[in-house]
Amino acid sequence: MAKKVKEQAYTYNAKSHIKMTSGDRIINIFFYVFIVVFALLCLFPFVLVLSSSFTDEQTLTMYGYNLWPKKISLDAYKLVMVSADIPQAYKVTIGTTIGGTLLSMLVTTAVAYAMSVKNFKSRSAVALFIYFTMLFNGGLVASYLLITKTLHLENTLAVLLLPSVCNAWNILLMRNFFSGLPESLAESAKIDGANDIVILFKIILPISLPGLATIGLFYALSYWNEWYRCLLYVDSSHSDLYTLQYLIQRILRQVNYAANQPAEAVGLSALSLPTYAYRMATIVVSTGPIILLYPFLQKYFVQGLTVGSVKG
Repeated sequence: MAKKVKEQAYTYNAKSHIKMTSGDRIINIFFYVFIVVFALLCLFPFVLVLSSSFTDEQTLTMYGYNLWPKKISLDAYKLVMVSADIPQAYKVTIGTTIGGTLLSMLVTTAVAYAMSVKNFKSRSAVALFIYFTMLFNGGLVASYLLITKTLHLENTLAVLLLPSVCNAWNILLMRNFFSGLPESLAESAKIDGANDIVILFKIILPISLPGLATIGLFYALSYWNEWYRCLLYVDSSHSDLYTLQYLIQRILRQVNYAANQPAEAVGLSALSLPTYAYRMATIVVSTGPIILLYPFLQKYFVQGLTVGSVKG
């Protein structure tokens, strides 16, 4: 028995140490170089933005954008953080992103799974109704009247959550993902006495991590970048409901207005206001956290490819 195990180990090691030809080495080197160059090209714009946000405004105006700041200055970030509403806006944005994403994923997966079940008689009608909303909508006036006059959601946190809780494209995309899963999983669970809710949460969702991570990232980006509904439905008297993106836009408009005024009118030189650096700083502040979120989601993309696969 021990001899057989040694022979198998030797055979495995021999196969794993197959010599590569010179052509294979050249191809591998080419792909490695291509991937490294492509990664650097993708990283270059963000590094340029990050460097410019730490550059002095006068230096930035004279020498342009550089990968390394010629004169380091924190004036742009001081201008971003000078508003006492920034921490509150971060809380609102983070809260709506987390809560809205969870609520949207719950509704999306429930509707998508219902449409993927073949014995659900009305699934075609539901799919047609959802698809219809992608082609036609009531427009801005109708939605504004519905939210303000009928639902009375203006100046509430719900107006930042409920209108975005369901996306027709994401539902259809998730429905197609569920339809591609083996039917034997649900059938075997039903034989054991499981209902549709148990099948969805105990069987379907654990093996659907790639789809869940993708749709969840779409929803998270949508909630994180929300500013339009603040413009429409949140008054200035309820500034504690401003999202980060909307508040930064307001500050940026004020800075640009001050920079375009005569120096005597504002009491400052135009070069003393970090307008260009401020734009770069707002990009870092508003996009940095969501960029840092991706590495934590990447493992779910990798793990979801093998978890729960059908064996035998």
